[in-house]
Amino acid sequence: MVWLRRIPQSKLRARSRGRRLVGYAPRTKGVSEHRNRQQASAVDSKEDAVLQLDATLIPASALADLVGFERLWVISWLHRGGSWAPQVTPPRGPRVARGLFATRSPDRPNAIGLSVVRLLRIDGCNLHVNGIDLLDGTPILDLKPYVPYADAFPDSKAGWVDTTSEDSLQIARHEPALNTKKRT
Repeated sequence: MVWLRRIPQSKLRARSRGRRLVGYAPRTKGVSEHRNRQQASAVDSKEDAVLQLDATLIPASALADLVGFERLWVISWLHRGGSWAPQVTPPRGPRVARGLFATRSPDRPNAIGLSVVRLLRIDGCNLHVNGIDLLDGTPILDLKPYVPYADAFPDSKAGWVDTTSEDSLQIARHEPALNTKKRT
């Protein structure tokens, strides 16, 4: 079990850049600290973690009625993402550059993350979860319940992802091309 470190309210506001944050993600064993390896390392995470929400912003009553939901969507700000490129090389499958919006790369024009976790239990403003794929300190913007009839479409096609095997995990990313023009 891993716990989120407490972050002072002043730092919470300073890091948010005008966003209202509800909390932060914890450090999870097995999840790489290197920003480019975020999803690739965590895709098979089986670690338990605790999302500790800021009780001064989010009262425990906001979590009422979540008991009984098996999964939650965690909407986050991928604060350690780099500059984005129109083509990236995903961590799974052949080493082929793909269009950014056909991937789950954390380097995006608007670095918003969407993760699904298993909700184990709620203790005040602490959400005990399993399978988190976020780095330590990732700001959490919002939580939403996973509702199978609306959120699951098991017969949907997944483009190029359908052609890759689940065991083809790779940890690399297509780096944006550097400006090679010489300055005069």
